[in-house]
Amino acid sequence: MAKEGKVMPSVSELLSLRGRTALITGGAGHIGSVMANALAELGCRIALVDLSAEDTQKTADAISHRYDVETLALAFDLADTSTLQACPAQVAGELQGLDIIIHCAAFVGTTALEGWCVPFPQQSLETWRACFEVNLTSAMALVQSAAPFLKKSGHGSIITVGSIYEHLGPDLRLYEGTSMGNPAAYAASKGGLMQLTRWLSTVLAPDVRVNSISPGGVWRSQPEIFVERYCSRTPLQRMAREDDFIGAAVYLASDLSAYVTGQHIAVDGGFSVW
Repeated sequence: MAKEGKVMPSVSELLSLRGRTALITGGAGHIGSVMANALAELGCRIALVDLSAEDTQKTADAISHRYDVETLALAFDLADTSTLQACPAQVAGELQGLDIIIHCAAFVGTTALEGWCVPFPQQSLETWRACFEVNLTSAMALVQSAAPFLKKSGHGSIITVGSIYEHLGPDLRLYEGTSMGNPAAYAASKGGLMQLTRWLSTVLAPDVRVNSISPGGVWRSQPEIFVERYCSRTPLQRMAREDDFIGAAVYLASDLSAYVTGQHIAVDGGFSVW
């Protein structure tokens, strides 16, 4: 119960993001765009960062049209740390502040670099370094630059998007007979991101909350044998859909989680329970 004389806020008040601004890396991607739409529906201004200028602008325009909120599209490579470090000030200047960061971008080997989704002896150090730049170094650079704006906000929230493989070892039997794999760099960089999240949660407290979401496998037309194996070892017996991550993103971005920091929410259908 609320203390005598104090009115308990309603759930809708705690949930509202009206007047706030979110910066979402990987914002034109599968999961990032769904999270961006969810926050915009609650009244949040949205800044999207992604590689493709065309896709990022298209996503930002669609969000602005659908929810009548201000949006900003920024296209660049997260490995370009000088541009990334200037990003929070630009967003805050153009969208009236900065309150929320969702670091959703991830290196998934869709570049010309070799030595990614191959057996361990062939995994290249060049690709390892490229993965760490996007998955981990970019998070450090972005948060360093954004921290003053987030502290000023009064509602500062950082959400990192990791993976079940930040805390689990791979079951390579899932991939047998397919061209799929589980690179060491991906797991190691996501594990580092999880620990960075914990570290930041104490260093930026009490002004900014820092939490993480760990997605399980998302269905993207993978080989049928892989999907069958994955679902068989998942309690909810299916792979994730992009909209499965809306609840966790909204919860951690809003004042519904005002007393939550340093936490890790696995959205994986129970995959990591077994």
